[in-house]
Amino acid sequence: MNRAERLARLLRVLAAIISEPGLNPLELADRAGVSERTLRRDLAQLRDLGYEVAYTSGYEVQERLNLEGRAKGRPRGRGDDALLQAVAQAVETAGLWRDTEHVEPLVPRRGKPRRSGSAPIVLIPTGEDDADFIYATGFGVETGLYIRYADKEDVLIVSPLEIDRARAQSRVSNVVEDSEAYVHRSWARLAARLIREKGMTEARVSPNLRAVHLEDLRTNGVDAQVVRDLFLADRRRKSAAEAAAIQDAQGAAESAVVEVVRALAQAEIKDGILWSNGGPLTSERLYARAQLTLGEKGYTCPSMIVAGSPECALPHFSDEVRRMHAAVVQALDAGIESIAPGVPGKDPHLNVCQVLIDRGFGTRTAGYEGPDGVAKMNHSTGHGVGLDAHEEPSLRDTADDPLAEGDVVTVEPGLYLVGLGGVRVEDTGMVTKQGFQNFTTLTRSLDPLDYL
Repeated sequence: MNRAERLARLLRVLAAIISEPGLNPLELADRAGVSERTLRRDLAQLRDLGYEVAYTSGYEVQERLNLEGRAKGRPRGRGDDALLQAVAQAVETAGLWRDTEHVEPLVPRRGKPRRSGSAPIVLIPTGEDDADFIYATGFGVETGLYIRYADKEDVLIVSPLEIDRARAQSRVSNVVEDSEAYVHRSWARLAARLIREKGMTEARVSPNLRAVHLEDLRTNGVDAQVVRDLFLADRRRKSAAEAAAIQDAQGAAESAVVEVVRALAQAEIKDGILWSNGGPLTSERLYARAQLTLGEKGYTCPSMIVAGSPECALPHFSDEVRRMHAAVVQALDAGIESIAPGVPGKDPHLNVCQVLIDRGFGTRTAGYEGPDGVAKMNHSTGHGVGLDAHEEPSLRDTADDPLAEGDVVTVEPGLYLVGLGGVRVEDTGMVTKQGFQNFTTLTRSLDPLDYL
């Protein structure tokens, strides 16, 4: 490339900056018609000519040109900028400018912007338990990329370490590997490139997406929009297979509960402490037995809580605890009976609250406070269950949205009093045409022997 052509290219870069201030590096390269690598060299040369330029290497390139600064030691005026644009246009029209040193594919020109509703979906997992990623792909993985360009047109990209498992377990037909994106953690930049290659400029992303990936998408030429309700409606209404999976998990959890109750029932009380197998029966030992039971059934629960206190060693429940338990069970039945398609989510909650105050207790819900000094319920009645422990819909006093067939929800009223303790009884089931299909089979008895 001769000197005139090189100067023409520099003029073209500067003209692009002047005409559209604030372009990111990929957009600037696109407007100037050069590769990223060539652009970085040009920015360095412009700095040598007196323009203040700062940037980093690789895909993280960022530039800052002080167009009101100096060139060759003298201030530039607005006329210079106008002249620069005119000269750049003239040299291009004359055919003097061309990128003969091009070594990378040109960034595709932007097509017509798409409405966000039809824009491709980009998912990068926050970890192997990312619910949106699992829902879209049927596959949990610590790191990877999923793009849904349109219905029946999607791709799952994973590391070479995960490619065989992804092909075996995921429901995505097009599964490929990319070692470079895995090594450099450049999934967002890879997504941006693939989307641009299809002539697209927008994407929809999950609210779970990490900020660094969102920034990388936008920096690399993709207008990524966070969709707060992405998959919300789809994930809320469970299919028959999804409901069966939840019911199976419920059965495994009940087996773990029975194992804990069995250990408690068989323990001996010595000096106010529960003993089993020659030592104190601690919360940690109960936790281990519950996890072992789950593991034998193919499940695990890292967030499980088994917590004891000195009061837990009392051989009999107090009359007040029994009274609280009876009220909670009655409230649970009232909540379940009010569940049906079309019923607002607040109705089961308010019915639960009404039973509790009728039984002499209280809640934190306005209008259902009950008398002072009594045990109260300080939480909502329930919530949706799925890939996440807490999903839509909600059973609380502010829930106006109607319940629908396919919703899987908990119904879990409770009463708590500082200095005494608390009681909570919980069932899980699905909203059907007939009402609430209860997945829970455990007894609600306070007698441990009734669980065995």
